[in-house]
Amino acid sequence: MGERGGGAMSDGNSARVEGPRCIALVGPFASGKTTLLEAILARTDAINRQGTIAEKNTVGDASPEARAHQMSVEANIAETDFIGDQFTFIDCPGSIEFGFEAAPILAGVDLAVVVAEADDKKIPALQVILKGLEDRGIPRILFLNKIDKTEVSVRQTLEMLQSASSVPLVLRHIPIRQNDVVTGFIDLALERAFVYREHAASELIDMTDADRAREAEARYTMLETLADYDDGLMEQLLEDIQPDQDQIFQDLAKETREGVICPVLIGSAEGANGIGRLLKAIRHEALAIDDTRARLGVATSDEGVVQVLKTLHTTHGGKLSIVRVLSGTVGDGAEFTGPDGPVGRVSGVFRIAGQQATKRDAAVAGETVGLGKLDDAQTGTTLSTAKEAPPQVVTLTPPEPVLGTAVSSAERRDDVKLSSALTKAVEEDPSLRVTHVQDTGETVLEGQGEMHLRVALERLTGKYGISVDTHDPRIPYKETIRASTTVRGRHKKQSGGHGQFGDVVLEIAPQPRGAGFAFDEKISGGSVPRNYFSAIEAGIVEYLDRGPLGFPVVDVAVTLTDGSYHSVDSSDQAFRTAAQVGMREGMPLCKPVLLEPILKVEIAVPSEATPRVNGIVSQRRGQILGFDARPGWQGWDVVEAMIPQSEIRDLIIELRSATAGVGTFEAHFDHLADLSGKLADQAIERASAQAA
Repeated sequence: MGERGGGAMSDGNSARVEGPRCIALVGPFASGKTTLLEAILARTDAINRQGTIAEKNTVGDASPEARAHQMSVEANIAETDFIGDQFTFIDCPGSIEFGFEAAPILAGVDLAVVVAEADDKKIPALQVILKGLEDRGIPRILFLNKIDKTEVSVRQTLEMLQSASSVPLVLRHIPIRQNDVVTGFIDLALERAFVYREHAASELIDMTDADRAREAEARYTMLETLADYDDGLMEQLLEDIQPDQDQIFQDLAKETREGVICPVLIGSAEGANGIGRLLKAIRHEALAIDDTRARLGVATSDEGVVQVLKTLHTTHGGKLSIVRVLSGTVGDGAEFTGPDGPVGRVSGVFRIAGQQATKRDAAVAGETVGLGKLDDAQTGTTLSTAKEAPPQVVTLTPPEPVLGTAVSSAERRDDVKLSSALTKAVEEDPSLRVTHVQDTGETVLEGQGEMHLRVALERLTGKYGISVDTHDPRIPYKETIRASTTVRGRHKKQSGGHGQFGDVVLEIAPQPRGAGFAFDEKISGGSVPRNYFSAIEAGIVEYLDRGPLGFPVVDVAVTLTDGSYHSVDSSDQAFRTAAQVGMREGMPLCKPVLLEPILKVEIAVPSEATPRVNGIVSQRRGQILGFDARPGWQGWDVVEAMIPQSEIRDLIIELRSATAGVGTFEAHFDHLADLSGKLADQAIERASAQAA
């Protein structure tokens, strides 16, 4: 490759880490992760030619949805060899809408390569990603991409990016420029200069005097940071002793693995520049599977232990669980146990390359493979071939949905098929949620944003062949009353044989908000026999499902005060009907009022966006309760507010627009509030139209 690297095992000796490694590629949206994966595969001869997103011929982003939108909408997995070592790279989507895809994957990787660029608008997204890695204790390298297109100096860029990282970003390369164009780089650890060659290994060149002076200054800055974690190196610097190069590589590897620094390498994925140096850094500094197993708290065992990184439902092969083998050997026929008991017997071990799965032999510790037909295995769980359930590596909690759409099959015959497809969709992507709303009778598909839901719906059509109708979910309005009345309900019908007779006097009154429905009786003299009371209450409850405004009625008390009966013609059904007649005639006299659900909303945004978010809340009839610093998030706020549910529908779209794509919120029902005037009239009209 024309570039030398160095490194050490995590115990500090000079031996190199060996064995299969698993590397996550993460970074903000459109930072170049999929292109970097393609460049890595081309440089390591895993593919013949580096494809491009525009030409729709990359190994990653090969699904119809990714190709259609020219963006990553799911994790892409590919395996390759580099200088005799096996690596699996997993390219994770950069959009926050698909961000949860990375959560189960990061539970099983050895190292993350964070792909970033000199774009201050993407700093909040970079902070979200880096904090996730820091919280999980995952070692990371930052690859400063698109170096050939940036006009900002690397030093300025590093200062800008540092605000997103809680640990020092340690520059390992500085660019060589000719006529303001980056033509190569100087490796500060190697003290060597290289010139880029298009889609080929960099070429070693001699440094100019000016470049040597720049290199000396930048190198000393790098060594100062390393010395903060190495007393011996600090003494050498204070005594002006030139440290040994192997010692520098050992410090870089050790401190990267411990997560106390984040090395920064530069390059261009599109031009395949800096790829060899990045691969060597990964090869020498990524943890071995033994170290990753220790980080995850998994005991060394002869039993097969795997972490489920992703679930796929293939068109012809059924369910495929993508796993990292943490210990033991896993082959065809292996039986696994999960946290809730047996999950199935492996039917096929597969090598994964983008959308392709190829059958292979048994997998050993460190490898990342697909396991067929583990029907009860769930994404994010730890499985073992032992009889007892293994300790779980992580507990995954999907983020709360921020947008929903009501879904139904266009053809009634597809109802069961749609239900099955939705179940599979949530298995593949746990950040989707399917809710059956009792108040409205709708099935609502919820997710992390507009594109997230769009892709999910496209898969229902494209992958499962289901034509789906969608509409905005109905708001679960309620209604109540402000006044009392007393009304008689009478039902009399005579036909051949026994007739029907029921007669009730009902007192209808409002209840305090949240008190619910209450039924009582104050019958004297046996005017209505006790055995009919339950039928009368049932009739009232049935009416309350749809009040005079067209919505379920809450917070109402009804008392049976009088009535009459017929010894022959009275029955449960007659009194049930009489109660409904009374309610139908009496409720409009009680000043019915519409109630709308109010949600308590917690909005998390970068602090500079807080004033704008306050304005957004106010425009949506929201009441701001206050804001405070987001715990554990430097430079972020949490705004608390009460917002009507009818105003939440597209809040996330405006919020993301105001926060460079990173703002989010959680909303939960809080209370019902009166709604009157034009807004109430419009809600009633919409409900009438939907019911028609």
